[in-house]
Amino acid sequence: MPAFFDSVTYTWVVLPILIFVARILDVSLDTVRIIFINKNLRWYAALTGFFAVLIWLMVIRQVFQHLDNPICYIAYAGGYATGNFVGIIIENRLSIGKVIIRIITRLESDDLVTLLRASGYGVTVINAEGATGPVKLIFTILERCDIVRVVGMIREHNPLAFYSVEDIRTVSEAVTPFRLPSGRRWSRLRSRRIPSSPIP
Repeated sequence: MPAFFDSVTYTWVVLPILIFVARILDVSLDTVRIIFINKNLRWYAALTGFFAVLIWLMVIRQVFQHLDNPICYIAYAGGYATGNFVGIIIENRLSIGKVIIRIITRLESDDLVTLLRASGYGVTVINAEGATGPVKLIFTILERCDIVRVVGMIREHNPLAFYSVEDIRTVSEAVTPFRLPSGRRWSRLRSRRIPSSPIP
């Protein structure tokens, strides 16, 4: 086995592949760690940070031991770039936390508001003035995993409505839709809510 680690195949093929894969893993973990920090999930952030740094130390040690191997440099940089891409995909799959959706519409919004409330979402409607006249400003707070569903409702009832989605770090108890089983909604990864009165 020691002879294999000294072989040309290991140095120029196997090692760069290992560095590439390990770098993807550690950068992906670091991306998720940042997400956990933003969502105030401290213990998850600490755990993922520990493994991300541990993997990085093992990778950088191999790079410094093979400074005469340019393929290792390419594998290191390629793994970093790919890890960012993979980390974003993981973050989208996790759908952790809550967001606020703001909807601005010039059309009658009663049907959309009724549908959102019937689906269990807390909705606040404000009369506002847009660039071309009176508009309705609709606010609702929901889980990130519900974005696609709510956007579908908006497009169905008012395809021309303007809407924006923004992450929120902390929110008081709100009117939210009925929950699916915890295993399907990653409930164990949600941050603790601050008890308060519900949003009207």
